[in-house]
Amino acid sequence: MAKKVTRRAKVGRHIRRAKAGALPDFVPPQLTALTDTAPEGGEWAHELKWDGYRMHARIDGRDVRLLTRTGLDWTDKYPAIAGALGALPVRQAYLDGELCALSEAGLTSFSAMQAATDARSSDGLVLVLFDLLFLDGEDLTGAPLRVRKERLAALLANAPPGLQYSEHHVVSGASFHRHACKLGIEGIVSKRLDCPYKPGDRGLWRKVKCLNREEFVVVGWTDPEGSRPHLGALLLAYYAPDGRLVYAGRAGTGMNTERLRRLREALEPLAATKMPLDVAPPKCSRFGSPLVLSRVHWVRPKMVIEVTYLTWTDDNLLRHVVFDGVREDKPARAVVRPIPHPGKAPAANEREHAPRSRLA
Repeated sequence: MAKKVTRRAKVGRHIRRAKAGALPDFVPPQLTALTDTAPEGGEWAHELKWDGYRMHARIDGRDVRLLTRTGLDWTDKYPAIAGALGALPVRQAYLDGELCALSEAGLTSFSAMQAATDARSSDGLVLVLFDLLFLDGEDLTGAPLRVRKERLAALLANAPPGLQYSEHHVVSGASFHRHACKLGIEGIVSKRLDCPYKPGDRGLWRKVKCLNREEFVVVGWTDPEGSRPHLGALLLAYYAPDGRLVYAGRAGTGMNTERLRRLREALEPLAATKMPLDVAPPKCSRFGSPLVLSRVHWVRPKMVIEVTYLTWTDDNLLRHVVFDGVREDKPARAVVRPIPHPGKAPAANEREHAPRSRLA
């Protein structure tokens, strides 16, 4: 699919706008803005959107750490990935990527990622790396993405298993998006090649989706019916800009018996004496069975899950929702309704409410 970044760049080469600096303890990640069309032009690089856990890798000699998007140290959860990072030919480095479970076809599976995390087995996982912020005494955050990617590609040219470079393509954004959708990819991320790394920014990186997959806060669960064990469905919500929790619908499929058991065990300690929503869910919906509020077990809004869904209904509820997994790396207060901005990034005063991404 057209031009790729070259891997001939030398890792030790001087970079314009790079500067000497100390290895940071943690760098807040640069984020993405959800848009409905991919940008066009030679200044934009397009990458596949990976579905996993956003993860930073900090290497300082023998000290290797895997840090979540909020700075939590998850190194002990993924020892195989930490070992692969420790084998890279660097003294110090700080890298940005996505920890994924990849199928033989190269597609990511968040549910497989969740299962591996639950089993504390990282042997089959891959850390897909797409940015390099610091390398052996050089702070690269001020360098253009084009140059950071060249350095990253060179560093990963002979990377051990468990590490993978995220290729980018300078082509038509629309055609790249169409191709990704045909492959069954969740979407793409487009990034400005000429810009520095800006922690927290949601304007220079943009995502366009193929699948409707998002995160929601669990606010309650229903009793199981028939032969189904442990629990029936999860009640979902998101935060409005004014801080209210807004009901979004139910997720009742995509959970096997073991997952139902784990969810019930995790939710019981979060039991709440009153409903956390400002407005009660509707008792009836055009596309779902009636909801009996007396059979709902409310919980404190702490658990975040990822789901795939068909669409939003006219009454602002999710339709055909499938559970994908629990997002332990995402704080509940960061979950907002994913509304794409038409063909552009959100304005500065909108960015704090923009949604997350798989590669974001």
